[in-house]
Amino acid sequence: MKRTRFLKNVLGLGLFSIWGCQTESNTASIAGLKVADKKKEEQDFTDKLRQELKAAWLRSETMTMTNVEQMPPEFFTFKYTDEAMTFAEQWRHCVVYTCGQLARHTGIKNPYENVKLPVQMPKEDVIKELKNMYTFVRKSIDELSMEKLLSDCEFAGDTIPIWRLFYAMENHIIHHRGQCIVYLRLEGVVPRGYYGW
Repeated sequence: MKRTRFLKNVLGLGLFSIWGCQTESNTASIAGLKVADKKKEEQDFTDKLRQELKAAWLRSETMTMTNVEQMPPEFFTFKYTDEAMTFAEQWRHCVVYTCGQLARHTGIKNPYENVKLPVQMPKEDVIKELKNMYTFVRKSIDELSMEKLLSDCEFAGDTIPIWRLFYAMENHIIHHRGQCIVYLRLEGVVPRGYYGW
């Protein structure tokens, strides 16, 4: 009798232990799946975000180049008042500011860190530097890690995610592009229309 009870206890305890290990293993597997699912969701979100950012900056480049290419070369030094920047300076400012801000907040090397662009540049140099800037922005979007892209930074007295900084920089370019449309009109150039985002 004692042997039978002993075997039942041992067997019951053994089965309970095995069942307990399987339950812990199942719980760990489920937790692991949840972590993997969350990571995949974050990766999917980041991939879509990268595509959206690159599409927005490609559209920005098209609109900027439309504006710059319309201005005759002789008017790149035009400014409407003594205090204003010239047409060329407006775009030089966009290049230096955009690259500087993105480099500063993301840790990516600034391509203009050791380069001093002349204050006045001819049309072909403005176009070249703008193309360099847009290439740098797209490369930054591609190369930033998911964690960095989703991390926060301090900008203009606020805390924003790095991905939103890309929109802030594009918004800054929109501001100057709008000014440059007025420059075109003041020099008798009818700006070509462009639509959408």
